[in-house]
This record gives sequence, C-alpha cells and structure tokens, in this order.
Amino acid sequence: MNKLLKTIALVGAFIAGVATADACTNFIVTRGASTDGSNMVTYAADSHGLYGSLYSYVPGKYTPFMDVTEWDTGRYIGKIAQQEVRYRTLGNSNEHSLFITETTFGGRAELEDPNGGIDYGSLIYITLQRCKTAREAIDMIVYLANTYGYCSSGESFSLIDKEEAWIMELIGKGPEDKGIVWVARRIPDGYVSAHANQARITTFPWNDPENCLYAADVADVARKFGWFEGANEDFSFADAYAPLDFGAMRGCEARVWAFFRTVANDMDKYEDYAMGHNPANRMPLWVMPREKVSPKVLMDCMRDHYEGTKMDMTTDIGAGGEECPYRWRPMYFEVDGVEYCNERATATQQTGFWLVGQARPEKVGILWFGTDDAATSPLTPVYVNSQEVPECLREGNGTMLKYSDTSMFWITNRVAQFAYLRYNLVGKHVRQYVDKWENAAFEAVEKADAAIAAAPAKKQAKIATEFTVAMAQRLFNHWVELDKYLMVKYIDGNVKGEDANGFIDNGNGKDIPGKITNPGYSEKWKRAVAADKGEILKVVK
Repeated sequence: MNKLLKTIALVGAFIAGVATADACTNFIVTRGASTDGSNMVTYAADSHGLYGSLYSYVPGKYTPFMDVTEWDTGRYIGKIAQQEVRYRTLGNSNEHSLFITETTFGGRAELEDPNGGIDYGSLIYITLQRCKTAREAIDMIVYLANTYGYCSSGESFSLIDKEEAWIMELIGKGPEDKGIVWVARRIPDGYVSAHANQARITTFPWNDPENCLYAADVADVARKFGWFEGANEDFSFADAYAPLDFGAMRGCEARVWAFFRTVANDMDKYEDYAMGHNPANRMPLWVMPREKVSPKVLMDCMRDHYEGTKMDMTTDIGAGGEECPYRWRPMYFEVDGVEYCNERATATQQTGFWLVGQARPEKVGILWFGTDDAATSPLTPVYVNSQEVPECLREGNGTMLKYSDTSMFWITNRVAQFAYLRYNLVGKHVRQYVDKWENAAFEAVEKADAAIAAAPAKKQAKIATEFTVAMAQRLFNHWVELDKYLMVKYIDGNVKGEDANGFIDNGNGKDIPGKITNPGYSEKWKRAVAADKGEILKVVK
C-alpha cells in the first residue's frame, strides 16, 4: 500500500512541476470501439441550479417503503415499495459497474403526468440501487414508471455494464394514463453513439429481442393522439414523440455531430443537419469510429466548443477580444426583428458535475468524476467499490447558495470564472494543467489496479477507497494552488514573466516584477472596434 500512495504522490509532484439537469450530453463507446476493451459513457449534468457533488447510497436496514424526492427540484413526491436486496452506489454508478446517465428531450407536453409517483432522476438512482446489469435496469425503469406513474417529460437514458451498452428513450402517456411508452436499443459492439436533449431512436426492429426492447403500446399511444398512422414497422419514436425543429438540431443534435465528427469519418456530410438547416439529412443512431477511442480522447470530446467548424465559438465577434467560447443565456436574441441563436456546445458554463464511466472487464469499474465546466475542470478517478466519498466531493459540503472553502465544485468554478475572462491565455493555461493531471492519473490508476488485483479479496475495496480519497484530495489541493497562481500571473490584464525559478523580479530583492507583457486583444476584435467607433478612437498626428 505504501507503494501505491507513493504513486499518488508522484502525480502530485508531476502537476506541481508544471506550476436540471435540463440540458445534458451523453457519449457512449462500446467495448469493441474502446482502446482498453471497456464500455464507456459520459455525462454532463448541465443545469444553472445544480450543485456538483458525488452522490452516495449505502444500503441500510430494510424498511417496507422508501421516500421519493424529485431530483431537479427537491420536491417530495411520495413513497414507493423498498427492495430488500440493494447495492452501494456512487454517483451514476454502482458497485457492479452498472452506469446510468441521461439527457432530457422534453417531447410532447400532452404526455406529462404531474401526479406521477416517480421522476427521471429517481428512476436512475433507485435503479442503480436495485440492479446489476443494463438489461435488468431497463426492466426496473419500466416497472417503476408503470407501477407508480411517471412525472417527468421525455428522457433518453444511457445504460452500460461490462458486457453491453444501451440507449433507452421514454415518455409518459399523459395525465389520464399512468406509465410510459419506451424503446431501448443495444448499441452494436464496435460502434459509438450519443444523445444530447433530443430523442434519437427513429424506426427500430420489432422482432429482435436480443437487441431491441419496447413497450407493447409504443406506437398505439402515438396513434391515439394522431401523431402516427401506418404499420408498426414504419413507426419512428423520435418523430412521433419529439419532432425536430431548429432548436433540436442546432442546440442538441449538433453536440452529437461534434462528437461523431471527432471520432468517425464522413460526418461533415451532416453539417447542414447539425446547423438546423436540413432535417431530412438525419444522422444515424450510431457510427463506427475510424480508430478505437481511448478514455482520454472521450474526456476531451466533452470539452468541445465546435472548434474547427462553421459554429466554432472562438472565432466570431461574440468571442470578444479574448476568443472566449461561451455565450451567456438566453439562447436566442433578436436584432431588428430577426432572431439569432447563441451556440450550445458540449462544454458549457452551467455544468454541475460531469463524468466518464468505465465498465471494465476483469477490473473494478471507474467513475472519472469532475465538477463544473468540462473544458476547465479535471476528472479524478473514483473506483466504484469505494467505501467513502472524498470530503471535497461530499454532498452537503457547500450548496449553490453557500460557498465552501473545501469544496471541489467551488474551487473549479473559481478557476473557470477567471478563465472565461481571458480565455485565449488563462483558459489555455488551465487546459494544460487539466491534461497533465489526467495523463498522470491514468498512470496512477494502472498501478492501483495492480495493487488491487494482488490483494486478498477482502482488502481490495479498502485499497480502492484509499486511492480514490487520496487522489481527489490531492487534485483539490492542486486546484487551490492553481487559483492563487493564476491570479498572480494574470492580474489586471497583464502577464508576468517566468523562468525555471518562478516569476521574474527586477533584481532588487523587493518582489517587484521584472517582466510584464500586455497581450492585448485578437485581430478580429480590433478590426470590429475600428469599424464600430474608428472615427472617435483614431489617433490624429
């Protein structure tokens, strides 16, 4: 164990040497498409009111009933029957390497049932307590929603275990008809898939129970409301229950497209669809990557701002003089009677927490967990069999209305807020720290895996827990120091020079900077200012 803790210390030395959920994103990589043979899923829980912490459930004494509280609002919904056999959970994973994540697509408002007894968030976390596999989880979600009624809008779920990866889409039947209509498709091994707040399952096979499951009345409910006519084989879940519009393509499907084009070939042919201009040019539900996808590549796909595309958020005048790829809400604005949109990229400022889940064959699963914006926050490895939540990630350590000096959420937000002000300098600097931490963390995980495998079974969870807690706390400490360092280096629009010994002083022993530069603004911004107010700002000689 001492050797393992030394490995954690090396990660620290490595870094030190460098100095509602109402709008979410899921990327899914099957084991045949991943470099290490694991099924993987990502999740950015994006909501302006969501506090980022690592949820934990430890099975206690059995009681006949359990309370259900709506995840988004904290509203008490009611009670449901408890299951006697339950499993320990951490975040969106459980001890058996089952991962469940989601994105909300809303869909037909007529199908919402405000009196339902369970919401989409409770479906996730209660199902994780009760199931070992993705197929079991699908059955449990259907059972819970149909038994107690479903009070949320349309949802897409990602479900992965060590063997399979599934997409499940569901929506209520309306206030007069308890339960859900739904369809679930198994992603073929060797492929990647994704969803981002828009239903993506269109037509599906009706006679392939190994790879496709569905509600018996999934098409009949659409017929009842007049949204579909024809044979079952022609029924499209997405078209019936979440028809495409400009926002669905530009604000949602575009994020799927950005992921697909990063890892697969020939995706530029769907650019007009992603931009909201051609709904007929719909993307497939899954694609085969050009090469196997590594966990680090998948992490970085969650940091996308459409760089290198027509929607690149760093290149238009909205990015300002610091090329900032963020647009504050609202999403739409109007000028002279014409409506325009702000881009909604994968990486976004309102993320509460985000993750990359790895269901690894022959190894303990890992929940790579981070708080706040994926582009400026690092992930720390959490073994799914850990028995303790690190203090910096603990629920109750701060809230959206209460700052905490020991919270990972608040320190990553502090760093991000500074990065947004001068993104082309500070943002890029932060990203270097993120990359070096994660690359070193992968090496630490390899050594931890070896230590766990070599230990007796009864000690493995203890080793995994010690590693998880130590890594998270070390990351928190680094980010506290990074926050201080960035303030000193970039205060007031200046950049202080550094050499191998640290900041450069003027040689008089008074800690007065000896080298300060002023980077100014981007060329595009300067030209825009000159065009807007050039006659007033022009220097007269």
